Amino acid sequence: MKQTLISILLLMPLLAQAQYKSEVWSPDNGDGTFTNPVINADYSDPDVCAVGEDYYLTASSFQCIPGLPILHSKDLVNWEIINYAVRELEPKEVFDKPSHGNGVWAPSIRYHNGEFFIFWGDPDYGVMMVKTKNPAGEWSKPLCVIPGKGMIDTTPLWDDDGRCYLVNAWANSRSRFASVLTVREMNADCTQPIGNPVIVFDGNGTENRTCEGPKFYKRDGWYWIMCPAGGVPTGFQLAMRSKSPYGPYEHKVVLAQCKSSVNGPHQGAWVHTAFGEDWFLHFQDKEAYGRVVHLQPVDWSSGWPIMGKKGEPVLTYKKPKSNSSVIVNPVESDEFNQPVLGKQWQWHANYDQKFGMPTAFGTMRVYTHKLSEGYKNLWEVPNMLLQKTPADRFVATAKLRFTSKEQEQFGGIIMMGLDYSALVVARVGNEFQLQQITCKAADKGKPQNVKVLASLKPTASDKVDYQPAIHEDIYLRMTVSDGKCRFGWSSNGKKFTEVGDEFTMKEGKWIGAKIGFVAAETGQQTNRGWIDADWFRVTKK
Repeated sequence: MKQTLISILLLMPLLAQAQYKSEVWSPDNGDGTFTNPVINADYSDPDVCAVGEDYYLTASSFQCIPGLPILHSKDLVNWEIINYAVRELEPKEVFDKPSHGNGVWAPSIRYHNGEFFIFWGDPDYGVMMVKTKNPAGEWSKPLCVIPGKGMIDTTPLWDDDGRCYLVNAWANSRSRFASVLTVREMNADCTQPIGNPVIVFDGNGTENRTCEGPKFYKRDGWYWIMCPAGGVPTGFQLAMRSKSPYGPYEHKVVLAQCKSSVNGPHQGAWVHTAFGEDWFLHFQDKEAYGRVVHLQPVDWSSGWPIMGKKGEPVLTYKKPKSNSSVIVNPVESDEFNQPVLGKQWQWHANYDQKFGMPTAFGTMRVYTHKLSEGYKNLWEVPNMLLQKTPADRFVATAKLRFTSKEQEQFGGIIMMGLDYSALVVARVGNEFQLQQITCKAADKGKPQNVKVLASLKPTASDKVDYQPAIHEDIYLRMTVSDGKCRFGWSSNGKKFTEVGDEFTMKEGKWIGAKIGFVAAETGQQTNRGWIDADWFRVTKK
């Protein structure tokens, strides 16, 4: 009864939210079965904790802000975004601009003594922690519990006697060693170490190379560490057990690709449900689409957590037991009718008010970013307003007005990654051009290419003497299919013209390609232009 009451209280802020069902990917088949992936979007390195009949998931967010997404489910199949645990990353001088691939790596979420904790390793600054009593509410400011470089993929374990242990992996790029897991004792509230690290597993020189992402559990008197090994796209899931948190640990491969189409199935969360079932959520690396989330049954009958069907991933399976029949998916489309940013959106760096903000007029405004002199491409633009790709095939359409007060201002939609392509409206003289801006190897500083697609007369002009602007009302569209993206536009939202070159999508730095809005300009002393986005809709291809 007490646990049920806690669950109800935690969910009270969620009851008023509308439930969103995706047009392009919903894993619930409506007949008591589900089809993987349960989240067909880039929730890399997922971890989950169970509180009664409620499940909470978080994932790596790297430099994207807000960070540490919090998703909620009643059945491990249907998920919705309810919050983010991090509003700003420090140090600000690093994360106020895009720090691609840095920041929040491989978090773990745990529920202990009435509080939720998330730990993660920032590879440059140390082991970080946030906590809250309500996952849909405010989280504490990030606290560095162990300063230092190289520590990643951290998970706490509160033992039966109240002692706390922390397991972590190591980033070779910072420490110049890897493929080992270490355990150390922390104080009771896990805010500082009281013991030195001990290497408890070494995958160097074996098939268990690149062992990382460890999750720490205790079951029937055994300490369990579950971790991936063998590399991201090609590896497998290990389970290891010991009677002591410091080992030695015996280990077994409990999930591998085998004959399935699911490559590199590993790194995730074992969940024991209130209904007595066991499940494992893990990611699959789908290159430009990022690392999507799969759900596997777990069989403990052998004394080991054998996942999927005898260690091979399942694609379709019966749903976990639950008292919920609600079908809900992470939100994608946005009408921009609320005075807050939709939960699907993230900026590419710590938020600055000059990036943009919701309006009272049913639009989302994104101001043009001032590009540095001699810029080569858009890799360092912090105010891109982006979300994850939601499926292998979809159409994303935006209705927007681009407002320009000066020359060389542009704004539109973008498919962003190490390579990117954007369809933008750019001011030239007192008119606009429709342009495709494409760059390959943006992260390497390669220059972008601009292709002029059409000339556009302004649809409106200001009739004032002070800082007049010209405006373009337009519909922009991207059509995505199997890693390819094509663009189109319309003046009325009914008849679309396909334009530009087909673009091959490319992942970002440790993240999948992302879709959304870009607005920028070359002028440093000029008045900013802006996008007013009326809506952004994701539909079937």
